[in-house]
Amino acid sequence: MTETKGLFPSLFEMQKQMFDEAMKTWTRFASIPGAIDKAARVRVGTTPHDIVYEEDSLRLLRYHTRHPVKYREPLLICYALVNRPYILDLQPDRSVVQQMLNHGFEVYLIDWGVATAADRTMRLEDYVSGLLKNVVSFIRKQKGVDTINLLGYCMGGTMSTMFTALYPELIHTLTLMAAPIDFSGDHSLLHLWTQEKYFDVDRFIDVFGNCPPTFLQGAFQMMKPVQNYYLKYVSFRDNMHDEKFLENFFSMEKWGQDNIPVAGETFRQFVKCLYQRNQLVKGEFRLGGELVKLDRITCPLLLLAAKQDHLVSPESTMGLAPHVGSSEVKQMLIEAGHVGLAVSSKAHRKFWPEAASWIAERSTALPTL
Repeated sequence: MTETKGLFPSLFEMQKQMFDEAMKTWTRFASIPGAIDKAARVRVGTTPHDIVYEEDSLRLLRYHTRHPVKYREPLLICYALVNRPYILDLQPDRSVVQQMLNHGFEVYLIDWGVATAADRTMRLEDYVSGLLKNVVSFIRKQKGVDTINLLGYCMGGTMSTMFTALYPELIHTLTLMAAPIDFSGDHSLLHLWTQEKYFDVDRFIDVFGNCPPTFLQGAFQMMKPVQNYYLKYVSFRDNMHDEKFLENFFSMEKWGQDNIPVAGETFRQFVKCLYQRNQLVKGEFRLGGELVKLDRITCPLLLLAAKQDHLVSPESTMGLAPHVGSSEVKQMLIEAGHVGLAVSSKAHRKFWPEAASWIAERSTALPTL
């Protein structure tokens, strides 16, 4: 007879495995009330701030700081028109805003607000040459400075690039986080999905007016369906007892579900002119009739990208470098995803301190008292 001893678990081992699994299940059930309470109490965007400027739905936030301001040029953060900007101040230990405050910058952030049906005709020039320019003018006047440091994230980085090309005399340094600039190649599913043969953006916007938030959220979720619809919930089930995990999980869920509509004509313009025709790096893109010339960008330029970014490939962001007139261009990569670039603990241990220091070294130091 073939020896089978040791090939199968003993009865005792089987009973122990069943008992351990049963205890895990009861622990999960016991953790449900605490998880629900944590979800209800999650707080995001907690850095104290004032609203110092408003125009239409736009609000400009100026953050309080316990640290002395060390640099003459304030830092303005320009977020995308999709989702809410508090991803850059998600939690105290995962906050780009806090990183910049800690390094001695006076920090402002644009909250674009929520596009309404009345905003459907707004175009990129209304945001870049209108609202963004008004914000920069307000800060310059308020602080008595000629130039500011500008930091743009994702679509906000694209708009910041356009602004700096149009008004180079107003920008001291330009920093881009995962900003889509060069739309050539097929590095992202978005490049495939937005191709003219698959996506009729004219018909889409003609029907809906604005780009609905549910459409955007569904598209982003389907780019990584296994992770977004299955794995993250398995992880949640296994970690319901971990308070820190729950805090991080629910803060990200709150932001991830907080999609907002994009003004219809802006969405049409962004898809047709950039995703489908790549006009920005080709030197063919115009805002309000004025050609956006990337070689007019001459300030120090910092390009930040994430290697696992499924929305904006590093190649798209770094693709700006050959087209600018800047003599100083630094590129930094991190092993993270699109959102992890802003909120991962890895990014905040070393990546962001290095980025903030780079901007600081190129800013004008204020005299110490």
